[in-house]
Order: sequence, then structure tokens, then C-alpha cells
Amino acid sequence: MTRIKEKSAAAEQVRVEFVVLLALTISLVALAIDSMLPALPEIAADLGVTDHNDRQMVITILFAGFGIAQILYGPISDSVGRKPVIYAGFLIFILGSLLCIFSTDFDTMLIGRFLQGFGAAGPRTVVVAMVRDRHEGRAMARIMSLVTSVFILVPVVAPSVGQGIILLAHWRVIFWMLLALGIITSVWFALRQEETLTIERRRELSFARILRAIAETCRTRVALGYMLATGLVFGAFVGYLASAQQIFQEMYGMGTLFPICFGALAATLGAASLVNAKLVMRFGMRKLSNRALWAHTILSLIFVFVAFAFDGQPPFWLFMAYMLAAFFLIGLLFGNFNALAMAPLGHIAGVGAAVIGALTTFVSAGTGAIIGQLYQGTILPLCIGFAVLGVLSLAMTYWADHGHVEAAE
Repeated sequence: MTRIKEKSAAAEQVRVEFVVLLALTISLVALAIDSMLPALPEIAADLGVTDHNDRQMVITILFAGFGIAQILYGPISDSVGRKPVIYAGFLIFILGSLLCIFSTDFDTMLIGRFLQGFGAAGPRTVVVAMVRDRHEGRAMARIMSLVTSVFILVPVVAPSVGQGIILLAHWRVIFWMLLALGIITSVWFALRQEETLTIERRRELSFARILRAIAETCRTRVALGYMLATGLVFGAFVGYLASAQQIFQEMYGMGTLFPICFGALAATLGAASLVNAKLVMRFGMRKLSNRALWAHTILSLIFVFVAFAFDGQPPFWLFMAYMLAAFFLIGLLFGNFNALAMAPLGHIAGVGAAVIGALTTFVSAGTGAIIGQLYQGTILPLCIGFAVLGVLSLAMTYWADHGHVEAAE
């Protein structure tokens, strides 16, 4: 009995480290975005940016690199294994960080940010395939929710870290921090994470096979519907990220309290992921996410009218109450939507994760950039974006759920 307990404890320790390590591996994306938000005015001023909305490109260009790269990492990881591809991503991220550190103009900064996104896509994309290598269905949704709940600690503290650096040092120190994180995480990953794709399960890398896999993913109704729904929901979130600094610090005048507000919303996402990890095993991915999406969309439609009633500038407490509720509901969607999209793609997990990640990012980056650029001193573009994209997401999930035969519950 003692030996059984020891084995069980050891297995639990390995599982916990697996979750924590994967969460830290994908945290490069969140840290590279969220720690930068308080520094956007200083970066824009130092690099000669005059249009206030142009500073948002420091955020959105990272998503562009992130989206383009995902389509490459997944198929390559199916051929050479997961770990070598993740190493390559870390290396590109480190090079992009160095370029940002020594940038003297805005164009160079944007190139560095693009490379950061391109590199961070490696760990982020392949980690999903690693989870799919070991788990599927509700078990995969549970693992992804646990990974997200650990990962979400990063955006909770990242803006405060960025704000603290700005108060004590130059904004370039933030990029030195990102550089150090990339190096440390890559070393830990190399030493502690085993390869999840065995040699006999690897596939020959060929352009024709990649095209066939992409076509299969796009022809699979459940996969296509849920990855489009994910992109639309996340698009509103990207719009929030792009304009958050302006809304909190300029519109509401929160100043150095901005990281606390941002962190509170991020913590709500993390709490929702933990709740989802428990509820999904009881109610199933589809039922839980469908109800959360309906609630989110109805809430957003109602708040659009509330925002109009206040000429786009409702009281801060009312805006935060809406955002806390909306973020909690969104937190119930991400892990489930991704698992539902991946459910029929286990035999092409690497390419499947890549296509889903790339298309999701393209949709979210495009819609999010539009929402951010429409910022004009009120929250109306953001609220309308949440509502409209929620309606479109409902349409996508309805289409995906009708006529399918292979979807998991």
C-alpha cells in the first residue's frame, strides 16, 4: 500500500510539473504583451510615434508574427518531434528581444516585436499538440484549463512588473527581462520535459501532406466552426489588449493603478479556468461553453445600450463590473473551444494545432486591431466589438454543432 501511495504521489508530482512547465512555456506570449502595456506611452515618445493609436501596433504586430508562424511549427513538429521545434521558437524569441532592446526607431521595434511573436508561436502551438499527444476529449479540456489557470498568473502580475520597471528604470529593461525569461524557460524545458511524440508516430515532412492536413482540418465542420468561434471571441479580447492602456490611464485616469485593474480582470480569467476544469468533467465541453457564450453575448448586448446611455463613458465601477463578468464567461470558453476544435484531429495533432492556432490568431488579430483603432476616447468600440463578435461566435458554434458526427462532448 505504501509503495502504491508513493507511485501515486510521484505521478501527481510529474503531472503538476507538466502543467506548470507548459504554462510557463506559453507564458512568453502573455508576458511579452502585458508587461509592455504601461510602457506604451514612453516607447511611443522615445521612438517618435505621434498618433496615439499607432502605439497599439506594438501589441498587434506581435499577434501577426504569432499567427503566421503557427502554420509552420505544427507540421514540422509532426516530423521532427515537439522539443526541437520549441527550441527553435525560443531562439527566435530571444533574437527578437535583442532587436527590441537595441531599437532606435519604431520600425525596428516593430520588426523585433514581430520576431518575438513569431518565436513565441513555437512553444505556444506545439504545447497544445503535446497535450493532445497524451490526452483527448474532456481530459484534454481539463489539462488545458489547468495550464491556462497557471498561465493566467502572468497577466495578473505582468503589468505591475512593467509599471515597476518604468518607475525605476528605462522601458528597455522590460525587454531584458523577456530575454532572461526566454533563456531560463528554454533551459528548464530542455532539462525536465520529455518528448511526447514517439519516433514511430512521426510523419515525413512534405508540402503535399501539409496541404492535405490543412484541407482536412478546414473540411472538418467541428474543427473549423470552433476555431472560427474562438478567433472571434478572442478578437474582442485583443481589441481590449490594444486599447486597455488608453482606456484605463487616459479615459478613466487610473495612472499607476492601471496594472491593478488589468490584473483583476486577468485573475477573473484564471478563476474561470479553474472553475471550468471542475465543471467540464460533469457537464461536458459543449453544454458548458454554449451556455457561457450565450450569457456573454446577452450581457454584452445589454451593456452596449448602457454605454450609449452614458455617451460611451459609464462610471468606472460599472465598466469594471461588466468586464469582470464578461471575462469570467470568456474564461469558460477558451479551453473548451480549443479542445472541441482539436477533438477530431488527433491523428494530425501537430498540423491541427497549427491550423487552429493560425486561423484563430488571424481572425482575432484582424478584428482586435479594428476595435483598437476605432478607439476615440470612449468604450463604445470595445463594447460593440464584444457584442457583435459574440453574436458571430454563436452563429459559428451553431453551424459546427449541426450536421456533425465526430464531435466530442
